[in-house]
Amino acid sequence: MTSSSSWPLRLAAGAGLLFLHFPLALIALYAFTTEDRTYAFPPPGLTTKWFAVAFARQDMWAALWLSVRVALGATAIALVLGTLLAFAMTRTRFRGQGAITLLTVLPIALPGIVTGLALLVSLRRLGVSPGVATIIIGHATFCIVTIYNNVSARLRRLSASQLEASADLGARPAQTFRYVLLPHLATALLAGGLLSFALSFDEVIVTTFTAGPQQTLPIWLYGELFKPRQRPVTNVVALIVMAVTFVPILLAQRLTLGTDDPSGAGKGT
Repeated sequence: MTSSSSWPLRLAAGAGLLFLHFPLALIALYAFTTEDRTYAFPPPGLTTKWFAVAFARQDMWAALWLSVRVALGATAIALVLGTLLAFAMTRTRFRGQGAITLLTVLPIALPGIVTGLALLVSLRRLGVSPGVATIIIGHATFCIVTIYNNVSARLRRLSASQLEASADLGARPAQTFRYVLLPHLATALLAGGLLSFALSFDEVIVTTFTAGPQQTLPIWLYGELFKPRQRPVTNVVALIVMAVTFVPILLAQRLTLGTDDPSGAGKGT
């Protein structure tokens, strides 16, 4: 690529990044504004007092803790079911496998409002009251897809000869799993788990249908937007949400670097 041709590409990349991150920069800016009612630009002054106000809100901490518990629960379910599903779909061949693969990834492709409505109808038919457990179940439906995709991609790059060599050397199935499969899948599981946690932590639509009176942090944040004098507080909490979700996404991105190695070595081997 010549230096002259790279300038338009750099300009286009910069415009794309500006389009994506300018609203986030505004959230960060207005978390420090001294104005508590409007979004005047530029802000009349800067202050950190809204952080103290936000940290003093016990209902905010309760919502944050609920979001963490839900994300951990949904991720745990997704790790078990997504991994089992990936093994079943990559290690066997049967009629209708393509259709089942499509049905597996469908929950993450469907609009959240459809998934939420389907879950609500199902819960009512089963006589289950909305609560923490139903939020976890709702989030697990799309988190499973993240784990399934990560583990399936890694399993497809694992040569069957490695498992056969382990068996030929006298290893029991448990030993093959511990010393061959698990090291190979470790980073895929960790990256998928971190992404699932981030997806669940900031989910709103499915939560609205399955939460009942419970308030996760995104639901709490949405409710606070209708209180004009608390706008800077909502911006502070939005910064917290961004920080909590940014860390697992960054870790997942770092863990998956180099996993495109066609040999299947990846970072975990």
